[in-house]
Amino acid sequence: MSETRKAPEAGMMSRLTTRLITYGALAARPLTLGVRGLVVDPENRVLLVRHTYVSGYYLPGGGVEAGETLEQALARELSEEGNIEIEGPAELRGVYLNRRVSRRDHVALFIVRAFRQSGPRAPDHEIAEAGFFALDALPEGATRATRDRLAECLGGGSVSPYW
Repeated sequence: MSETRKAPEAGMMSRLTTRLITYGALAARPLTLGVRGLVVDPENRVLLVRHTYVSGYYLPGGGVEAGETLEQALARELSEEGNIEIEGPAELRGVYLNRRVSRRDHVALFIVRAFRQSGPRAPDHEIAEAGFFALDALPEGATRATRDRLAECLGGGSVSPYW
């Protein structure tokens, strides 16, 4: 019987050890993770957003919250920033290191082609503008990272591991 008692104790110790290692790693090496959606409509236009708090046009997206999967964060951000509801599988294109933010910031990029938009996104305190743009008519303020991802995913440009 003493052996049957050791198994649960060993399992508990293993879980406790795993949690301690995980929390220690988080304290020593915190990591930030975000998602961006490259939403492509049937006319091959892409959804870009302009925020109120930073200049430029970006692919819609944001941070992954605690307890969220990447796909859940993507769906939430696309809904919030573009009134987009994903209707089919989103393709994970890549995970990039965003050195401009920090040495620990990563961005997961998804391509979304199956979606429904419940109407134009009205401006508010966060989003100044959201709209679809043709690849040959991007707004002047489209960021370098946005242009690089578009070239990489839709124009045959070279792939980079950096955002």
